[in-house]
Amino acid sequence: MDYIPDHLDNNLLILFIGFNPSIRSGEEGHHYANPANRFWKILHDSGLTSSRYLPEEDASLLELGYGFTNIVSRPTVGAADITKEEYMIGRQQLKEKIELFKPKYACFVGKGVYQEYSGKKKVDWGFQHPSIVPGTIDFVAPSSSGLVRMKVAEVTDIYRKLADALKLK
Repeated sequence: MDYIPDHLDNNLLILFIGFNPSIRSGEEGHHYANPANRFWKILHDSGLTSSRYLPEEDASLLELGYGFTNIVSRPTVGAADITKEEYMIGRQQLKEKIELFKPKYACFVGKGVYQEYSGKKKVDWGFQHPSIVPGTIDFVAPSSSGLVRMKVAEVTDIYRKLADALKLK
């Protein structure tokens, strides 16, 4: 199974960062392609996009200034299948991507993603201070996976804080 390509560009508004692609995403070749994943609904309902995009349109979000990557690029059934070595390598690669492309916001799609990246044990939802890479603001949002026990409205409200911050800039 091929890895899903990152969608990166210089000076993005938001770089969305997941754990790793699902098997379905790996098969489809697009980010957040599992039908049980609520990512595209959350983006629209939070005000981050004016319409609801489909997974196969993921690359077109570069036009909005939104990019996609993962801390680990290998598709797996779940995050529990990611090895410590993959996290170690992925953590360094992710930091290098953020330093190179300089997104305004790094949105970590899942608290565990940020914990793996930052090494911090206690993390709250929303903006993180200080950020790991100077010049990029870290934002932690809940995972959009259908396995998350939070109500989609609660998850959307957290993403809305990021949408509101964009409107202020």
